[in-house]
Amino acid sequence: MRLLRRSVLPLLLGPVLAGVPLARGRAQTAAPAAGAVAAEPAGLVYVLNSGEANILVLDAATREEVRRIPVLREVHHLALTPKGDLLLIGDSGANEMLFLNPKTGEVVKREALSNPYHLGFSPDGAFLVITSLRRDQVDIYGWDGAALSLLGRLKLPDMPSHMAFSPDSKIVYVTLQGTRALTAISMETRQPLWSVDVGPQPAGVIWHEGKLLVGIMGSDNVAVVDPATQLVERRIKVGRGAHAVFPGPARDGKPGLLYVTSRVDSRISVLDPASLDVVKVLDVPGGPDCVSFDPQGRLWVTQRWLGRIALVDPETGTVESQRVGRSPHGILFEPGAAVTPVAAQASATAPAAAPVGVVAPAAAAPV
Repeated sequence: MRLLRRSVLPLLLGPVLAGVPLARGRAQTAAPAAGAVAAEPAGLVYVLNSGEANILVLDAATREEVRRIPVLREVHHLALTPKGDLLLIGDSGANEMLFLNPKTGEVVKREALSNPYHLGFSPDGAFLVITSLRRDQVDIYGWDGAALSLLGRLKLPDMPSHMAFSPDSKIVYVTLQGTRALTAISMETRQPLWSVDVGPQPAGVIWHEGKLLVGIMGSDNVAVVDPATQLVERRIKVGRGAHAVFPGPARDGKPGLLYVTSRVDSRISVLDPASLDVVKVLDVPGGPDCVSFDPQGRLWVTQRWLGRIALVDPETGTVESQRVGRSPHGILFEPGAAVTPVAAQASATAPAAAPVGVVAPAAAAPV
């Protein structure tokens, strides 16, 4: 019975929280009516429902479902190719990578890869690095613009989580949730260079103005690491469950604000990019996890514990929330032309028993 109550509680809280006032004068409302979104930027929003084995694709302007792509097990993170012509989504539980057309949401191909949890391309576009949270490994792939080739596999205990690159693409920095460590790996030798204790359960990491900013998920802060000295030179208190740091859009050619999600305290802390001081706190219920930005500078946020996503206005703090699927994790706003929602497609061209826009997994895809 105790487990049942725990599992049902987020489902009960979702619709309740969607209409209650939030702290600091911010209010959460339902998604706007279709007639109120004429000025919304065109594009698609990809939501990875890790607890529901699917990828939800929304029309960004109307928030309506365009398609829902079944996956084999559990999707968590995604990355655009350097040219932006493909969107890679890792199905970590199924040992499979999906390649999508980011402008349409159509699946181009599926490829067997070992436990693709977090992934990212190097700044020079030559490499893709994949961390394997479950298999304690980091894989380095070459990328020629069309295909991946495995160049090296490094065993790294315990629980390689997120990664970031140095601007010159020579080093990749990986957080290890099980050993409190941030590790630097040479892209030339594919071997560790150094490791430093940054705190319990380090998660997201980014390179920012010569420093590494690491979300300390087992605590309440962001660790600021100097890669030259390999020392934690500062801690920025942001809230319990500090998960990841997301750079906002640039302002007047300068770095944009930084947004830090804290899943336990359900908030997003806004940091000044120069001083790294907290300048604002946005209250987002339900364990805010990953963030993507639209052309208006608004935040699209996965609410991990509520099965919802939130659209957050960083100026007013207004939160608009809608149901998407169980345990949404990664999210991406992809600018582009609007695509006909799946409901309209089905009513116009497909029988009720076979809605258009749902792509089934390839039967022959290895796992």
